Amino acid sequence: MPKSTNTSNRLLQLIFNATGWPNIADNTSTAALTNLFVSLHTADPGIGNAQTTNEVAYTNYVRIPIARTPAGWTVAANTAVNTALAQFAQCGATGAAASHVAVGTAVSGAGNVLYAGALSASLAIALNIQPQFSAGALQVTES
Repeated sequence: MPKSTNTSNRLLQLIFNATGWPNIADNTSTAALTNLFVSLHTADPGIGNAQTTNEVAYTNYVRIPIARTPAGWTVAANTAVNTALAQFAQCGATGAAASHVAVGTAVSGAGNVLYAGALSASLAIALNIQPQFSAGALQVTES
């Protein structure tokens, strides 16, 4: 049995907008993280793996936080998209090649991958390159 559109939207709003989902039994809401963290990867990190799995390691790289609010993610029609430019730190001396992106729960360390996917093309990150996703470029769909 597939999820309803309302359920898919509520799930995405819970994850990306920190909108509490009422508990049917007592009408309380679930607690929420303030941000989700976008990471770049050299290969598929898998949807159940740690954010450190295949994570890039170029000079100055850090995961980027995106607020779990409508200012960070727009949710509609079973899809969450980043509302604003999502920009990583500029590469220093040592580069990397990214082929995947993930959305996870931790600013650093293992964290949990919530969603992951391949980039449309591999990204060569070299000196002075600053990887970024324009507004609307990161799309997560629930079906």
